Amino acid sequence: MASTPPPLMKKHSQTDLVSRLKSRKVLGVGGEDDDGEVHRSKISQMLGNEMKFAVREPIGLRLWLLISAVLFTSTSLMALAFPSQLYELIFEITTTRISIRLYGGALLCISLILWNGLYTVEKVIIQWTLLTEACYFGVQFLVTSITLLEMGTLSNGAIVLLLSQTFFLFITLIYYHHLGRRTKKT
Repeated sequence: MASTPPPLMKKHSQTDLVSRLKSRKVLGVGGEDDDGEVHRSKISQMLGNEMKFAVREPIGLRLWLLISAVLFTSTSLMALAFPSQLYELIFEITTTRISIRLYGGALLCISLILWNGLYTVEKVIIQWTLLTEACYFGVQFLVTSITLLEMGTLSNGAIVLLLSQTFFLFITLIYYHHLGRRTKKT
């Protein structure tokens, strides 16, 4: 009587955990890289993880960018179309129209940057957009303050302008700070 050998058990490497871990170690995937990312495959390791570039946006960031873009655009168009009225509204004195129109042109350029920042998903572009806006508000606050000190007068419109510049600078810097923070890995 010939005894038949038992059927051979086929080893499934996909279900054998030790074998899978050894294979992943040989391929160099599964561990953390320098940025703390864990790659699921060699392809994602070589090409890069798209989720790394996804931005976790602070609440209200897009609304803030929209409000800023609309305000910059409307102020620039008003400075280009009605330069005398815009300056007299704030400082209660008259000035040359060319300087206000140049100011309107500069604001229009910044508003185009803001509109671009509104429609992008890249974190770096949004950060540069917010930094541009913060620099503008900081410089405008300094220039307005120095001008008011030189003139020696302080109108209600100028006080409102200084307070709004401070408020906008504060909000923009908060969004810039929150966008620049690294998110915790889970």
